[in-house]
Amino acid sequence: MSNYQKTISKNLMFSGIGLHSGKAVTIKLLPAKVNDGIFFNLNGKIIKASWKFGKISQLCTQIKKQNIFLSTIEHLMSSLSGLSIDNLEIKTNSNEMPILDGSSKDFLEKIFECGLEEQNNFRKYLQVKKKIILEEKKKFIIIKPTQKKKLIIDYTIDYNNQFIGKQNLYYEHDNQNYKSIYKARTFCLHKDIEKIKKMGLAKGGSLENAIVVDDEKILNNSGLRNNKEFVNHKILDLAGDFLLSGYRVLGKVICYQGGHELTNLFLHKMFKEEKSFKVIELEDFFVSNKIKLKQTNKLAVNA
Repeated sequence: MSNYQKTISKNLMFSGIGLHSGKAVTIKLLPAKVNDGIFFNLNGKIIKASWKFGKISQLCTQIKKQNIFLSTIEHLMSSLSGLSIDNLEIKTNSNEMPILDGSSKDFLEKIFECGLEEQNNFRKYLQVKKKIILEEKKKFIIIKPTQKKKLIIDYTIDYNNQFIGKQNLYYEHDNQNYKSIYKARTFCLHKDIEKIKKMGLAKGGSLENAIVVDDEKILNNSGLRNNKEFVNHKILDLAGDFLLSGYRVLGKVICYQGGHELTNLFLHKMFKEEKSFKVIELEDFFVSNKIKLKQTNKLAVNA
């Protein structure tokens, strides 16, 4: 595992429609310099991918700074988290990212094929030092310290729907494990579609970019991609939303019935409790670990 910052090796372009706006959108991904972080360029106006600009929004992740706002950024952010990309410029002509197939699949596979560039500075991490709890009605997010140098997610969803029901997944976030969740698509209940449309949302939604669930079945002819696709997608979303912290988070998250709004509120709470975390570099950890690995298994150093 490399502990150096990364960007992409060349420019990339994606085109599609916005899930909620239904409008055509094109985005370009460009390499960025060390410590630039991830930021959006909307027709020349810059906004950082940061929790500081997180806005309470329905059915997507949105950031807003003055008169600039970007919506449905979670799947792209998740793919960047899964690939450990730290610095990136995202140029766009629209206020919403393309939904593509409703997962991180197209983003991740095209970026991976393009290739990544390792940069000369060490990556910074946010290490959780103290438990933080956020409860909203019957939903909650808890984060607490862990001995493992990664983000661990224990996620439970519990839907009043015969097909989805209750699902739980324990997941350790890293480049390898991300392969098990990145194809998981966004989903909704068929009975909620009319209400969502009345809210002016999901104008670009279809069976090509979302799973639609009836009482006892899904309406997509292709079926599910795996038997935990629903909870997998929730973890995919959370990984993307947590990257808005500006760091790789080292801690264990326990989440019940979470979502974009709850995660946004949680990040704001976490950064208010400054004694609950510290920002570190893992240089010393990795150097000492490599020495130990060399003594026991030389192949493991390059894993």
